[in-house]
Amino acid sequence: MKRLLLTILLLAAALPLAAQLYHPGEKLLYRVSYKAKMFPNTEVGAVEVLTTEEQDSDGGFYKVVGAGRTLPTYRWFFNIEDIYTVWVDTVSLRPRRFESDIREGDYTFRSSYRYDWTDSVVHTRWRSRQKPEQQKQMTLTPESMDAIALYFTLRAADAGDFRIGEPATLQMILQDTIRHLHYRYLGREQKRIRNMGRFRTLKFECQLGTTEGYSFTDGTVFTIWISDDRNKIPLYIESPVRIGSIQAYISGYKGLKYPLESLIK
Repeated sequence: MKRLLLTILLLAAALPLAAQLYHPGEKLLYRVSYKAKMFPNTEVGAVEVLTTEEQDSDGGFYKVVGAGRTLPTYRWFFNIEDIYTVWVDTVSLRPRRFESDIREGDYTFRSSYRYDWTDSVVHTRWRSRQKPEQQKQMTLTPESMDAIALYFTLRAADAGDFRIGEPATLQMILQDTIRHLHYRYLGREQKRIRNMGRFRTLKFECQLGTTEGYSFTDGTVFTIWISDDRNKIPLYIESPVRIGSIQAYISGYKGLKYPLESLIK
């Protein structure tokens, strides 16, 4: 049940690298449900991803905040509040800085990344309640980014460039290492989303390299459906967890740059 928000961001990130689409005022809302053998499919969490545009002494930047929380009904059982923030240069569309603030029950974890694209390095810091702060410097490639920055990499891609079954890999920065994120495009499919209707979608099968402490089973294949239109937003996600499975699906949106033409009336 951990890392509900990061699960959505990681699965959405498992898509072909392309020019990123950041649109100020865009808000995406998701509901997260959990299902196990002795536990019916039940909504347990909510996720919000909001994009704004701001200015500082270094110029303009896009600020993207992703927040995931347990629904009030289940906070007595396991209270989750995860917040991820990335600052992206409006000209280069490269991330400048990334922060995470994770609170899950008695567990807390904070991390921050500072990107130096001139020297092609990233400086990372992280700490939890149980351990002192640690830090590391790693070499950057153009494909290396944090989970939220990767979340936007498909947004301007042309679906005509996808090839069914063709494998590809992205690189994701995680504190002291860079993990590989694999994906395969499976083709177009119509998908019904609870309380939202039926959509034309692009379907992907994805796999994250071995990690520790994340909500989906290490090395397990998971599936994502994104809108088959110019917005390319994640609509539905299925992921196994250690016991049962998680489904995350869009429950609302506003401020999209383009009409949601994938929605079938």
